[in-house]
Amino acid sequence: MPPPAEQLPERLEALCRFANEDGDKGPFVHPVIRAILLHFWLAYDHPFEDGNGRTARLLFFWAMRARGYWLAEYLPISRLINEARGRYERAFLETETDGGDTTYFLIHQLELISRAIADLHVYLERKIAEQHDAEDRLAGFDGLNGRQVALLGHALKHPDHVYTYGGHAADHRVTHETARSDLADLAARELLVRRPGGRAHRYEPADDLPERLKESGAHE
Repeated sequence: MPPPAEQLPERLEALCRFANEDGDKGPFVHPVIRAILLHFWLAYDHPFEDGNGRTARLLFFWAMRARGYWLAEYLPISRLINEARGRYERAFLETETDGGDTTYFLIHQLELISRAIADLHVYLERKIAEQHDAEDRLAGFDGLNGRQVALLGHALKHPDHVYTYGGHAADHRVTHETARSDLADLAARELLVRRPGGRAHRYEPADDLPERLKESGAHE
């Protein structure tokens, strides 16, 4: 059960102080442990009518990033929690029923972070392999940049996908003009086909894209 509502102002002030401590005062708390405790603290205090769990996870990611653990925001922690919701709730309940001993929750979250890191490594290895495969297929095309290589690698797996200037710009964090140049160049090479679509410029993979890339590799 969350604490009485009248205690919330004081408890939230204490939470904010703990979140912003720089470690110079009091005992050292490892940044990852601090972030996990903040997650539990906010979720336990339950200050909002809805969204306390999501806010607690956001607070965790903020605390990690604030202390240099920026990679944490790329970890699939929320997915792993949702896949094993019962374990998360049991760790929370065990902490509540054992006098607020957060060891249960800390162990659960540390194990979750370890699994998330392993999953991220698998994902990155797969993406690197896909990138290398795309680069090998496109070796016969001179002058393609990394964004174009990534797009064509995606197009090989998603032949029905529609590419736009706005989508390409957002995916690669480039300007609209750079995105336009990338897609127009691929269309000029006949790797993409421009489709009519009103004011929006839409591009789709060429129907024979795999064959074109194979021919390119054969003529290196």
